[in-house]
Amino acid sequence: MDERKRDSMIVYLRHRMDDFGIGPDDLASFLATATEGADTGRYRSAGGDTWSGEGEVPQWLKQATSAGQSIGHFEFSGRTRARPAKQTDADRKNDPFAGSPLAGSSHPKP
Repeated sequence: MDERKRDSMIVYLRHRMDDFGIGPDDLASFLATATEGADTGRYRSAGGDTWSGEGEVPQWLKQATSAGQSIGHFEFSGRTRARPAKQTDADRKNDPFAGSPLAGSSHPKP
């Protein structure tokens, strides 16, 4: 990512944090507690189910691989990922990523 895109992303993220009332201290606190209780699983489903890779393969993973999905798709680095916050009706007039893949498919252009 070039420096201009990186700077634009930082501005966008700060704006979104302001929209949701999230401060740097909130973020630091969450990251500190998220890693303390980190699951030691090796595979994670979209619903948050995990499996260490040892013992019997869980049903959610059996179903996914039977449907043709690669087991590697569910592998993760071990760092706990936060679940996305529930969307609110935020003002998107100044969203620099509106209409782009970064904005997601549910956000129309301003």
